[in-house]
Amino acid sequence: MDVSGGSGQPQSGNDEPAEHPAAPTAPANGPTGHHPGPEPDDAPQPGPADRDGLRDTPGSHDADERPGSGAPHDSGAARPDPDHETGGATGPTGPTHTGTGEQPPEAGPGPHPGEHRSLAHSGIAKGEPPQRRPKEPGGGLLMGRPFGVPVYVAPSWFLVAALITWVFGGQLDRVLPELGAARYLVSLFFAVAFYASVLVHELAHTVAAIRFKLPVRRIQLQFFGGVSEIEKEAETPGREFVLAFVGPLLSLALAGLFYLAMKPVQPDSVPGVLLAGLMISNLIVAAFNLLPGLPLDGGRMLRAVVWKITGKPMSGTVAAAWVGRALAISVLVGLPLLNQSGAFGGGNQDVGGMDTVTDALLAAILAAIIWTGAGNSLRMARLREHLPELKARALTRRAVPVETDTPLSEALRRANAAGARALVVVDAEGNPLSLVREAAIVGVPEHRRPWVAVSGLAQDLTDGMRVSAELAGEELLDTLRATPATEYLVVEETGEIYGVLSAADVERAFVKAMARP
Repeated sequence: MDVSGGSGQPQSGNDEPAEHPAAPTAPANGPTGHHPGPEPDDAPQPGPADRDGLRDTPGSHDADERPGSGAPHDSGAARPDPDHETGGATGPTGPTHTGTGEQPPEAGPGPHPGEHRSLAHSGIAKGEPPQRRPKEPGGGLLMGRPFGVPVYVAPSWFLVAALITWVFGGQLDRVLPELGAARYLVSLFFAVAFYASVLVHELAHTVAAIRFKLPVRRIQLQFFGGVSEIEKEAETPGREFVLAFVGPLLSLALAGLFYLAMKPVQPDSVPGVLLAGLMISNLIVAAFNLLPGLPLDGGRMLRAVVWKITGKPMSGTVAAAWVGRALAISVLVGLPLLNQSGAFGGGNQDVGGMDTVTDALLAAILAAIIWTGAGNSLRMARLREHLPELKARALTRRAVPVETDTPLSEALRRANAAGARALVVVDAEGNPLSLVREAAIVGVPEHRRPWVAVSGLAQDLTDGMRVSAELAGEELLDTLRATPATEYLVVEETGEIYGVLSAADVERAFVKAMARP
């Protein structure tokens, strides 16, 4: 099964709950909604920087005049993404002297009425996107990179491989008793071959995603199968259906190949038993994944059908998620009953107490995985409806440029006078060099601030810390995750400074979006 980042739906075989992004990669394929951005009431509450010298001037953060303004946040705020942290909060600021007796121009989101000022240049070309530094996703032992996608084997795989080796070895002892202890080597080969089949299933999802130009973060083989982490949502219900269906289709094709390979082989030989086991296991994988409930492939196919009928991706997600929850209850109750009734073979013989407990435990684990995956899919889809509310322009703090040798106390005074909440350190030509960190400001006692230069409290700017003011939603979160930092310089397409974006501000807005129904 595949886990499509856009909707945040894990696919079958995933033994881990779907990640919640939260800087959400926009959970990879979720429906999105449109929101104008944070209201004035959404502004974060004042943090330590306000108490330690930086104050907002009345009217300087009016919602109509300055989008995204509000009091500074605590630098220890949570990060948008649990896997890729983007850092804490930005620091307060103030205008400074240029060294010639004149104040440098203020940089920030939009001038005040009647105010004339030039803007410092960001130091990057117009329209140039920030460079991203990709990170390895991790997730276990790296086995290779087919089609450029890393394949990992999670530690839990070794547990299930040992379990398969033990169980299949016991069956071989009844079918081929002459093997003796060597049956466990044959069983281990079966376990590896079975998971190779699961890998082919996942590669089918991956190839389809690449064909549709959807980024695939990784493939991971886990306790209950595998998962392909696709980071974007398919653009159409037709592509969504194909993306989900190719996995079970490949499993069915493998089952057919193993069946054909059995024909010339003696059924009571080692190759015959292995081929029969692989054929049956691939049939089970295909049938299980075709069940019409999230997070299984069949659930994504159902989602695509409802999406096509209603024209609303969210309607498809809701329908498939609730069918998935009903499926989880059916597995929990029905699987042990079917096994005891002999529906899976073996006749209606007495079933021991340990077998009953094992069946119930297996059913409970499968039901929990399906229920959790369905809930995560629904939660992530709802979250993605609110992602467009996260707009860099609306969340950006007003900033003022200061030169490297400006005392902190003077910088804060100028920031308060201008109603700014962030400091950008610039050179003599007005080009930005670094951003003053809020946490560093808070750590300087007030009586020391006249003797501390802002350059000693600043973080040097990298290309990844320059972001466009036009970024919003998933694109904004992806950009911040690519270069984790506490503050980012926000620039216009012309290259002019718009202000400073705090990762803490983004996190707070993201949490607010998550909390909305």
